[in-house]
This record gives sequence, C-alpha cells and structure tokens, in this order.
Amino acid sequence: MLLIAAKPRDLGELTVRRVLPSTRQQMVGPFIFFDHMGPAEFPPGKGIQVRPHPHIGLATITYLFEGQIMHRDSLGFAQAIEAGAVNLMTAGRGIVHSERAGDDYLQHSKLHGIQSWMALPEALAEIDPEFLHYPATALPELSLHGVTIRVIIGEAHGYQSPVKTYSPMLYLECQMPAGTSLTLPACQEQLAAYVVSGEIEAEGNKLAAGVLAVAANNAGISVTAVSNSRVMILGGTSLGKRYIWWNFVTHNQERMEQAKRDWLEGRFGKVPGDDEFIPLPD
Repeated sequence: MLLIAAKPRDLGELTVRRVLPSTRQQMVGPFIFFDHMGPAEFPPGKGIQVRPHPHIGLATITYLFEGQIMHRDSLGFAQAIEAGAVNLMTAGRGIVHSERAGDDYLQHSKLHGIQSWMALPEALAEIDPEFLHYPATALPELSLHGVTIRVIIGEAHGYQSPVKTYSPMLYLECQMPAGTSLTLPACQEQLAAYVVSGEIEAEGNKLAAGVLAVAANNAGISVTAVSNSRVMILGGTSLGKRYIWWNFVTHNQERMEQAKRDWLEGRFGKVPGDDEFIPLPD
C-alpha cells in the first residue's frame, strides 16, 4: 500500500491540501487532480474568488461537505455548487469557468470540500464541452455495517450513481463512526482511500486526515475507523500517463502547447457576466 501525504498549496483566499498529482503517483484510475479545500471560515464579504480560467482534456467535480460555490462557464451555465450535490463539468476540447463565493458571501460563511479532476480517455479528449448538475437528492445513499456511504460516481453494493462517466471509475463519500470497518473488493483496477477527517487504520497503518492510501493494482481495500472519520474512496481503470500543466490535461505535448497559445490569443470562450481572467502562468 502506497501512502501519500497531502501538501499545502496557498490559493490566496484559502489553503488547500493537494494529494494528486504526486511525485510518487500521478493518478489513481482517471483521477489526476485531488485537492482538499478547507475546512475554512470567511468573514462577511470574503470568500473564494477564482477568476475565469480554461480547461481541456478532463472532467471536474467539486464536491462540498459544507458551504456553497457559484459556478459560471463559457457555455452560459450559472449553477451553485451546494453540499452533497454534483456539478460535472466536462472540458473536452475546451471550456472556461469561474468559481466564486456563493449566496452566503455577505454572511459569516464556511467552506469544506474536495475538488477532483478526472482525465478523459484519449479517444474522448476532444469531445464537446458539457455541464451537468445533479442535486444531492439524486445520489444514492446506503448504510453498511454502521458506515454511511454516498455513491458519487459509479456503483457500490448494488447502488448506482446517475452521474455520467467516461471510463470505469468509483467515487464514494463514507462516514465511519469509530470502530466501524469498510471493505471493498477489487472492483476497480486502482483503488485508494483519502482521510478527510478523523483517523483510520489500513493494513496496519494508522492514517490521519490528509493522507491518501493507494492499494496495489487489482487489489481491494479495507479500512477501519479509529475515531469518527470521513473517508473518500476513489479509483477506476488506468488511462495511462498524461501530461498535466496548469489547468490542462493532455496525452501529448503538442496539444498542450496549442492550449497555451489558444488562451494567450483569446481563442477560448468567455464566461458571460464575468470579464476577469487568470493570465497564463510564466
């Protein structure tokens, strides 16, 4: 079992804990980017302000445990990201979006969640961009040996998420009271468990919040909660190596360079009502 400790990244409005990509492992299944945001608190009038920026070659999910983020994109969608809901944004050949503070902006607000990117299979990397919203009530939830499981993506114990997928994958939120255990068989080529809060034990290792435990390929995963814990299970079929730079995910460097030029020269779409943008990094 490979253990990856999250590394802090200062985004200005808040500090996140970045787990993937790691120098020890780039991806788990299609998951190529995994940021743990918060828990953070903001005074009235403060909150995240992520200006419009581009993506290619991936699909994104920002899954919140607490708080709200307002999503806007170049397709014209404006949709609040709320706790327990799923906004699936597929970049494909290119999309631009912003993530701003939500309706609680003028109040004392909190924010806590996970932002993840899933690489697209090479054959689908240039599909048309798309945005889909799934309310929290659409995601199936089950109780198993005292563990409450929400099926965000994929299928678990006979419960199927309605969230669209582009390759075989699994994404679960598990709330585990102290002393409970969760075992998943080798249902995916790659599986991992991320500790959001609390402490768990896996294969004799005690893991605190901010640690990702990656099982061996084609192996199951079993964890026990040492204290009341929230754990994310993620995984899927390997898609092979990808290039990742800034907000771009590609399978070849030539496409990466084209994406850079397209953003510099204004060939991406614009976000209606949000005229700011993040410049291409040096």
